[in-house]
Formats: sequence, structure tokens, C-alpha cells
Amino acid sequence: MPANRAVDLEQEAARLAASVRDAGALALSMFGRPIRNWTKLESSPVSEADIAVNQLLQERLASENSAIGWLSEESIDDPSRLDARYIWIVDPIDGTRAYLAGGSDWSVSVALVEQSRPIAACLYAPVSDLFFLAIAGNGATCNGVPIAATRGASLAGSRITGPRKFVDRLSMQEPSFSVIPRVRSLALRLAQVAKGDCDIAIAGPNSHDWDLAAADLLVHEAGGVVAPLGGGSVAYNCPVPRHGTLIATGRDRFAAFAELFGDERLASS
Repeated sequence: MPANRAVDLEQEAARLAASVRDAGALALSMFGRPIRNWTKLESSPVSEADIAVNQLLQERLASENSAIGWLSEESIDDPSRLDARYIWIVDPIDGTRAYLAGGSDWSVSVALVEQSRPIAACLYAPVSDLFFLAIAGNGATCNGVPIAATRGASLAGSRITGPRKFVDRLSMQEPSFSVIPRVRSLALRLAQVAKGDCDIAIAGPNSHDWDLAAADLLVHEAGGVVAPLGGGSVAYNCPVPRHGTLIATGRDRFAAFAELFGDERLASS
């Protein structure tokens, strides 16, 4: 297929959903068993389960359509992705530390991105059996049920989660915040906003495309935003797929949050 031809989004989303379910099943089959693991760059853990899931997803998704690029945490970065109109952005196991520790807060996270923005996304947490799906313009679901971010602009009593240094500082300025435990899978943490289980979630600096892309679309389609405090959307498939501090919350609440805290105060925490 020529690289500039539009994909069949419904077909690709169905293929994505089936592939992510199978990837989650594979990860779950290795979960809680003795498996090899090691540390890669930036002291990030990786295991043979990450590699096996990555291989399954690449075989199911990338091999069928060479016009769609590939960017994964567990694959060597191919610069040709920058010329692709479409790209799969993949985290085979988001929250590997949780996975290796026997926790439930890990997930398989995959998004199809077109020209810097996600258009289809799946996020699957196999231990808790939460399967999120979003297609641009069609809303977001969890286990087939439509989900929505909480409405309203008020910050009072908002449930907030994220890295402790950020949450503690923000809570000093807004004592009514209700702090909820930080989920180790960043994608799942942001998906809590899409599902309405959390009002504000923070992604600290140095998150990557594969941590964010799927959850970004979920939150957007659920009526929220994932953005820096200065506003605007997150661009994916850039030469350096790394991002600064981001906030996920409902659209109205985002404006109130940005006005109260300001970009510089959050960055300095």
C-alpha cells in the first residue's frame, strides 16, 4: 500500500484490539513465574516477557502493513518512522517494575498514530481485566462500556495522583485535594482520568511516546485532555519521543488547574 494512502481505521482498530488481547494473555501467562530480567539504559528494567510481548505485537501489526511505521520501547528505533504517515506506538508492558514485583498495575499499551496524533488506541490491564479502547471521534470504552472524565471546573476535593514530589507540593497549595495511590503504569494512571476514577493525573518529565499515546486518546475521547500546563496537544513520532510534565484531567478543570498553578510553579516542584 502506498505510504500516503489512508488506512481503514475500523479494520486497523479491530486488528489492534485482537492483538492487544493476545499480547495481554501472553504477558499474563508469564506473570508470577521466574523469568529473566535485566536493566537497560536509564536504569529501566526489562524482562523476557517484555521482549516476547513486543515480538508478538510486531508480528501481528507491523508485518501486515509496511506503510505503517513502528516505535516501541523494546525495539531499536528506526529513523524511517519519521517519514511515515501512520505509526504504531507500543509499550509491550507498561509498568515492568509492577509486573516483576507481582503487582496488578501494569498494562499493554498500543496506539495507532497519524501525523503526530493517536487515532486508535488499546490499553489492557490483564490482572484486573480492564480493556480500554478508543477510536478518534467515536468515544472511549472500558470493557465495552462508554467512559467519561469527570466534569466541572472546580478543583476543590479533586482526586489527584502522580509522582509524590508533584502531588505533595500541589496539595500544599490546594489542601482539599484527595490524594490517591500512584499507579505504576503511567498509561493506566492516565486512563483513571478517562474512566472517571481520578480527576487529575500527573505525568512527570521524561515520559515517552509509548507511555502516553494510547492513554492520551482515551482521555481525549472521554472528554478530557493530556497536555502541558501551557496548553496545546502532545505531538507524537518526533525525532526525540520524550516529553515534559503533563496533566490529564477534564477539559474545564484543566483551565482552572493551569490558572491556579502556572507552568513555572509546577516545573519547579
